[in-house]
Amino acid sequence: MIAKAKSEVGGNAQAAWAALREEAAGCTRCPLYKPATQTVFGEGPVDAALMFVGEQPGDQEDLAGQPFVGPAGQMFDRALAEAGIDRAGVYVTNAVKHFKFEQRGKRRIHSKPDAGEVSACRWWIEQERLLVRPKVTVALGATAARSLLGRVVTIGQERGRALVLPDGGEAWITVHPSYLLRLPDREVAALEYARFVEDLRRAGERVL
Repeated sequence: MIAKAKSEVGGNAQAAWAALREEAAGCTRCPLYKPATQTVFGEGPVDAALMFVGEQPGDQEDLAGQPFVGPAGQMFDRALAEAGIDRAGVYVTNAVKHFKFEQRGKRRIHSKPDAGEVSACRWWIEQERLLVRPKVTVALGATAARSLLGRVVTIGQERGRALVLPDGGEAWITVHPSYLLRLPDREVAALEYARFVEDLRRAGERVL
């Protein structure tokens, strides 16, 4: 009887998530939907204890309709594995659901979302968190942190400690993996990558 009840709750949450994703597909809350290929919604178990929030979809994510599948996503996957975290067991999403870019010839160059765009998309993050109810939410980068906390955040000041969210969950802040890809010095990049893996490991330990 208990197992059946849990199954029904899980089924209801999955159905609610599917409905939310379908609604997000038609989002026009800010102008970013116009040039983007599609909405890139979050994905992962609806009962995940650990959620990761990035900035926005990149070029490959915009085309695929999935979060974190480009170069930064590949680095993220590698770091998760080294931190002992199974990506299949976590929920991954972005603060902004449409790809913001500048067209330069045939290339689409990433452009940082502004405060209005982050604010417009914050409703979707809140709905995702209400459904998933993660114990720990990790903000990957300052844009994600701003979306979660509703204020400008300096990663250097907040990194490495638990912050309490209004719903009682924890937020942890670290860098976005795209930052690591941009570091020109290989030695510095290796050190920063190791630090990133440690951040993920510590966040993962909070849900054990």
